[in-house]
Amino acid sequence: MTPMSAYVTDFQHSGMPAKDLDETIEFYTQKLGFELVGIYPNGQNRCAFLRYGCLTIETWEGDSVAMRDGAINHWALDTPDIDAAFENAKALGLELKDSQVRSIPTFWNNGIRYSNVYGPNREIIEFCQIV
Repeated sequence: MTPMSAYVTDFQHSGMPAKDLDETIEFYTQKLGFELVGIYPNGQNRCAFLRYGCLTIETWEGDSVAMRDGAINHWALDTPDIDAAFENAKALGLELKDSQVRSIPTFWNNGIRYSNVYGPNREIIEFCQIV
């Protein structure tokens, strides 16, 4: 069996819902010194990407926020071939969150394609291809 690391090139981002997206952007940029990489539409809501060095945080509005320790929603890994990564995840018997590869056409310049699996602690691991 091939481990999923054969299908990824690097850590891409960590995802966290925001109770107030503007407040979250201000905190990370003004107080912690992150760069606002972009704000993108996601249906009726917005999603922002914030970067400091090699750490990128995806934060968005519209989902409930845990407001407690352990509130990170997911870890995302770069993949150059989401279809191959998805098929390998199925072959490994990983618990799929998504029954198929999904897409968000409004992120970055040409959108993203991704799929999610659950880890042993119910953490979400996203395999993401920037198109």
